[in-house]
Amino acid sequence: MKLLIIGSGGREHAIGLALAKSPLVTGLYFAPGNPGTVGLGQNIEIPVTAFDQLAALVKQEAIDLTFVGPEVPLVAGIVDFFESQGLKIVGPNREAAQLEGSKAWSKGLMKRYGIPTANSGVFTDLDSALVYLHQKNTYPMVVKADGIAAGKGVVIAQSFTEAQEALQDCFINKVFSEAGSTVVIEDFLKGQEASILAFTDGHVILPMVAAQDHKQIFNDDKGPNTGGMGAYAPAPLVTPEIMQKTYDQVFLPLLNGFKTEGITYKGIVYAGLMIDENDISVVEFNARFGDPETQVVLPLLETDLALILSAIADETLAKLTLQWRSESAVCVVIASGGYPGTFEKHKTISGLASFTHRADLQIIHAGTQRTDSGEIVSDGGRVLGVVAMQPTLVEAITLAYEGVDQVYFDAMYYRTDIGQKALRG
Repeated sequence: MKLLIIGSGGREHAIGLALAKSPLVTGLYFAPGNPGTVGLGQNIEIPVTAFDQLAALVKQEAIDLTFVGPEVPLVAGIVDFFESQGLKIVGPNREAAQLEGSKAWSKGLMKRYGIPTANSGVFTDLDSALVYLHQKNTYPMVVKADGIAAGKGVVIAQSFTEAQEALQDCFINKVFSEAGSTVVIEDFLKGQEASILAFTDGHVILPMVAAQDHKQIFNDDKGPNTGGMGAYAPAPLVTPEIMQKTYDQVFLPLLNGFKTEGITYKGIVYAGLMIDENDISVVEFNARFGDPETQVVLPLLETDLALILSAIADETLAKLTLQWRSESAVCVVIASGGYPGTFEKHKTISGLASFTHRADLQIIHAGTQRTDSGEIVSDGGRVLGVVAMQPTLVEAITLAYEGVDQVYFDAMYYRTDIGQKALRG
């Protein structure tokens, strides 16, 4: 089986590592891929939204199945385009991908099918949004740009002034372009966040092990949100009772809601949850694998990922039962100094060879580039991920930071407390 993975980040490198272990896979292609995916297959320099070029590649190379990593091509309708060409692809179509592409649409779906989530209002102009804030007059409040904004369109406002500034960024300053033309204002949810991802073929939905991301840039969850500074799995916060409640109250109603509305959803569902003791609420849904959650969930998956993706495409997922390792996985993200604000690129990275041929300690490329001279340099905000897998979470944390110590580039930054919240209980 030949597979094409669309995307270029750490998530796609992690997906490639999982697929490379499959005896079913005879060839891997990445479009456009990154320096880390080079060792797993063939990188093809095609942008993720160049649907015609991607389809032509699939036909030319007789690729059996395409998997879409990032949200942008999903929301733009790559699945619809491929299916119109008779090509097999895994991911939600344009209509289904609104689950992530429009927070307002997603909130409406949750309300219609009784999925627990925060009370909210949806607004398309500044004045009505400000009236709503005055009426609520309770802080913190959460202001979200409706469309996709690379994980940076959410502000937890501690005061009216902060909320007003967030609204002005969306409606007046156009910080998020069209993604901010509609805004969702939500009540603030208390508790701890966890991520539960699931595979679905539109008929059944199979949850994966729970993970916890670390979104803020600084230790102890301080500072602005990022795309994710690290993660660990499984998350002790998600007890068997919470997992069952999530299946019963979130995943099943979501699947049934799609069926009721005549929407075909095939691919990955990401449920970002707020957990307060035994109560759960959905903070957001995503229509794809999370990053960096993927980096810690897939190493624990014993069932062949290629087999799962084929079953999703063929709508035969009910025949599979997912098997998981009993270990723990930790990912520490190494970022460019200054991220998520202004940062410099093209810093030479050393120490990458230390990770060669290790199953328990892997380096994930997220924002890197290979120069003409063969050097690997930084090329983004989140540059690398160090992933460790060990029998216990404590051991995995220790090994992950030993791995971080082997890597260096100028002004690199990482959190030093990844996984500690799980140990505190």
